[in-house]
Amino acid sequence: MVPQPVHSGTSEDAGMSITLIPPSVSHPAPSTLAGGPGPDADTGPGPDADRSPRWVVPALIALLTVTAVAYLWDLSASGDANSFYAAAVQAGTKSWKAFFFGSIDSSNFITVDKSPGSLWVMELSGRLFGFNSWSMLVPQVAEGVAAVGLVFAAVRRWFGPAAGLLAGGVLACTPVAALMFRFNNPDAFMVLLLVAAAYTLTRALEKAGTRWMVATGVLIGFAFLAKMLQSFTVVPAFAGVYLLAAPTALRRRILQLLIGGGAVLVSAGWWVAIVALWPVASRPLIDGSPDNNILNLIFGYNGLSRLSGGTGGNGSGFSGTTGVFRLFNDLMGGQASWLLPASLVALVAGLVARGRAPRTDRRRAALLLWGGWLLVTGAVFSFSSGVIHTYYTVALAPAIAALVGMGGALLWPARHRMVARVVGAVAVLVTTGWAFALLDRTPSYVPWLRPVVLVAGALSATALLTAPAVPRMTRHLTVAAAGLGLVAALAGPLAYTATTLSTAHTGSIPSAGPAVAGAGFGGAAPGAGGPAGRGPGGSFGAARPAGLPGGGSGAGFPSGPPSSGGVRSGTAGSATGASPSGAPAGAGGGGGTSSSTALTAALRSDAGSYRWAAATFGSQSAATLELASGEPVMAIGGFNGEGGNISLATFEAYVDKGDIHYFIASGGGGGGAPGGRGGGNSDAAITSWVEAHFAAESVGGQTVYNLTVRR
Repeated sequence: MVPQPVHSGTSEDAGMSITLIPPSVSHPAPSTLAGGPGPDADTGPGPDADRSPRWVVPALIALLTVTAVAYLWDLSASGDANSFYAAAVQAGTKSWKAFFFGSIDSSNFITVDKSPGSLWVMELSGRLFGFNSWSMLVPQVAEGVAAVGLVFAAVRRWFGPAAGLLAGGVLACTPVAALMFRFNNPDAFMVLLLVAAAYTLTRALEKAGTRWMVATGVLIGFAFLAKMLQSFTVVPAFAGVYLLAAPTALRRRILQLLIGGGAVLVSAGWWVAIVALWPVASRPLIDGSPDNNILNLIFGYNGLSRLSGGTGGNGSGFSGTTGVFRLFNDLMGGQASWLLPASLVALVAGLVARGRAPRTDRRRAALLLWGGWLLVTGAVFSFSSGVIHTYYTVALAPAIAALVGMGGALLWPARHRMVARVVGAVAVLVTTGWAFALLDRTPSYVPWLRPVVLVAGALSATALLTAPAVPRMTRHLTVAAAGLGLVAALAGPLAYTATTLSTAHTGSIPSAGPAVAGAGFGGAAPGAGGPAGRGPGGSFGAARPAGLPGGGSGAGFPSGPPSSGGVRSGTAGSATGASPSGAPAGAGGGGGTSSSTALTAALRSDAGSYRWAAATFGSQSAATLELASGEPVMAIGGFNGEGGNISLATFEAYVDKGDIHYFIASGGGGGGAPGGRGGGNSDAAITSWVEAHFAAESVGGQTVYNLTVRR
């Protein structure tokens, strides 16, 4: 079946129903990679109409079902996943105020360092089904399945069902997608909303539909509420392609873009405005903002500092040296770049083939939409000097998948032309060659797969180029070569995805696939924050040694799934929560406080009489204690000392009011020990004051001060 573009045939302003499988389809005259656009490539339905092939619905159902089953497999093994966000989800299930602001504790001392949109979904699930690992992570899986379905729907409309299924399948088996759609970081929700925005923009481009443009703006705005300014990396591509290709006059295109921009501002800005205008004394502190200002968090910590390095720190330790090839390095490469070369070949070849097409050509518009998404977002990740984590690459996965699907749809109808065969052979060779290079970084990982992928890729490319020399077998050889090339291209990412799905991931810096030699923080050697301190799934602090159900790796990144009795166990890198050797300062990845049964019982004792069961330094340490006890804990200094740095006088006032039961001095999760988080001297002053006025006792191996009993 040759992939065919699909059009709804309905007025875009008359309704906005989203259908994965329209009841009927019509398509323009086919255009091939070499033959140029058909006569009506951009003007709407052609003369031929046909119903959707019968195999499409079963194939789509199978794709979504397999994706759901795979992503749900042993989901609870990761327990609380990122305890920082898990604690916020728990807090949101107990307090609607914490729900709205994204507080890490139900008593609303401080927020997380992001907007709370992604938390809302998990928190609503927790309120319905009770807070646990499943209720928190199943919504993330659902977001992944929905993203796969929407990529299929968007690509299918203009390139046919086969292209849509290929695109959806590529997204589903991308290792970093399998990681993040089973994890509780904000990226999953943001990616789903951006894919939905790409779909609505696709609909808007068909007949210049204003309502679809409004929907696109709303979705991008809500993506901002998931992860702030990162969601806007798609805006240049989205706006540019609509301005170029929408089938209406320039004046109306500009007006519709302004309307869409207004929808972005309203859907993103309502929450920002409320937080900015809310009386400071009655809302939680804004983490990531030294001056407790939501605009500072947006444009500073989560904005310019990510690009320039600013207060966000040096990002090279997390994702390697900046530059054109950053996405391919030891840290980033195995996450999402497997089919990146193929997607770039498809983009360039497709744009060349559609170069003479009319302005409103839909297929060129689609290439620019997804290609612009890939190039702009990829450039931001490649050249930003601030903190860019490897798992951010999940934002590239939908664009790579869509381009691969569209490239296949452009090449297959032109398979009788040598230029198309050459392009296909090049795509197969660069993809399988790159897969070999990625697999070679883990020589002991499925060692037989490397030569198989390389040989299969070479055979596929050779068959594609030589099949016309055997006229009676050309068709069969071409089909076999294309199938073999697809299998060879997907074998590597599928293996990494299988490893990701079968591995528990915890901590703040998860990574897909097996551990890669030299791919620790900054490429540190083993024993210095490299592979020796890395969990089996490539996640710092995700290792689960025998006899320690939720234990950390000993690298200072604790917190794992709950052990018996509801206690989250984890090992600290040091008593003060200092960063492990080889980790960059201010990594914010772990905490120095674990919770024993005795400490958990102490936190729960008479907890209802206090606003906070305890106070400690750092959000990661506070999160560990909260998840173990179920009680709010004050996280002084927030995640990495960029927020929540209260003065000694303020802390004394809380103590005098009887708001805090205990003080636990060995915190530091999310930034280090007192005095090491960038919070000035207030931490040391608080610690000294507590030591001078309250007696220390050891509870479960932790130094604890009862703030209700003075010396």
